[in-house]
Amino acid sequence: MIKLKNIVIGGNSPLVLIAGPCVIESEENAFGTAKVVKEICARLDIPYIFKSSYKKANRTNVDSFTGLSKEESFGILAKIKNDLDLPILTDIHTAEDAAEAAMIADILQIPAFLCRQTDLLIAAGKTNKIINVKKGQFLAPADMKHAAEKVESTGNKQVMFTERGTTFGYQNLVVDMRSFKIMKDLGYPVVMDATHSVQMPGTGKTTGGNPEFIEPLARAAVAIGIDALFLEVHPDPANAKSDAASQLPLSELESLLSRIKKIDMVVKSL
Repeated sequence: MIKLKNIVIGGNSPLVLIAGPCVIESEENAFGTAKVVKEICARLDIPYIFKSSYKKANRTNVDSFTGLSKEESFGILAKIKNDLDLPILTDIHTAEDAAEAAMIADILQIPAFLCRQTDLLIAAGKTNKIINVKKGQFLAPADMKHAAEKVESTGNKQVMFTERGTTFGYQNLVVDMRSFKIMKDLGYPVVMDATHSVQMPGTGKTTGGNPEFIEPLARAAVAIGIDALFLEVHPDPANAKSDAASQLPLSELESLLSRIKKIDMVVKSL
């Protein structure tokens, strides 16, 4: 169980939402999205953590958008945190990023491709922030214990795991629903990333996706008893500068969450 201000993640607590656009595209887009999602979560009484990457370091195409300047992106994240009173989650990609990102973020996220990078995990742990480690597409869920041990070697026990699909052949991801129980049995809160899980990597110059499967996967994971749901949401996914094929339209978020919450309430009352 992890506590972040008035939010509790794990321990049979109500489902937490981690949501926002894939990457900081502009202040208008990020702040506007955060404001709308906060209002939706207030109506539905769902704890909310804003997420967005200040930089994308693993784009498919060398010409793809990787983000604004670090200073501008950090400034936008700080504005969302202070003006909207929201906790912040953002990715880090190098050990050098950890301390700087920790000045703003409440949760540092280790991307799936980097979940075995020892220097990165240790640097993240030393910030004493909550560390969300995404399970690599190549990794068995039980092996996530090694990532946790690297973070915990610093004395930081605030670790949670995120499922985002496992590589199945080429250009496809499959979510093994057993992974939630396996990782939870390791003693950590578990998160379902229902948007990256519908990606179809390597289908051209950009990553493809099947967003029609976002809700079915989210519903299934919530029925298992996950602690938090991770969604990338965007007002206009078709024109998003990253993950355009897999982000959830912001207009669909409230109806999805209202259905998801009913499942969570039933499961956690058993």
